[in-house]
Amino acid sequence: MAVVHRTTLSPTKLELLTSWLPQQPWYLGGAGGKPELDQAGGYRLDDPTGAVGIEFMLVTDVSGDKPVTYQMPCSYRGAPLEGAGDDALIATPEHGVLGTRWVYDGAHDPVLVAQLVALMAGAAVPQEQSISNTPDPTVEGHFTGREHPVATGIAAVTSDTDGTDVRVRTANTSGAGLTLHVNRVVRPGQAASPGDLGHVTGNMLLPDGTKARTLFASVRETGSGPTAG
Repeated sequence: MAVVHRTTLSPTKLELLTSWLPQQPWYLGGAGGKPELDQAGGYRLDDPTGAVGIEFMLVTDVSGDKPVTYQMPCSYRGAPLEGAGDDALIATPEHGVLGTRWVYDGAHDPVLVAQLVALMAGAAVPQEQSISNTPDPTVEGHFTGREHPVATGIAAVTSDTDGTDVRVRTANTSGAGLTLHVNRVVRPGQAASPGDLGHVTGNMLLPDGTKARTLFASVRETGSGPTAG
């Protein structure tokens, strides 16, 4: 079960994302602008081997005329991720208990991707973001396909203004393969598309302090058309 250490991270998570977000194609702030980030929710998943920390962070940028909430899947590792490109690494902060951590954009991390697909298929339990060993019942995975996929790796990752698509290798699905879509900008009321095989929904914290349901991620057969973004 997910263990949350009560310690420091330097720079902090929000500081790391403040520098990283403006470089992404789905960032809606102005060119050269600096985000002002507030936490807006999130959850964790377990790595079955216990080696990789997996967190899905929601952060709201309040620097513009209208607040914008982003979803940031992060993986935390004790060593570099083999084969990962420069665009996958967010930063290498210092953890008060675990030492240097390599923090990656989780869409590039096969462990995070495998567990996100497992959540959709009912094979992984979402965990509270800030409390150890505590399931989060507000995060729900759904799968409508006949074959529950088991992700074994990543074939390709592409990001644009709609979010990030991950071509997923699987061990037990037939057909054209699967594409995982990670919503980067999340809004109240977002929902899965009719053609999606699976999806994950959860709560986002609105600027007025209330919560709303939204779509975090979805999966479809590769080539079957876009998911909701």
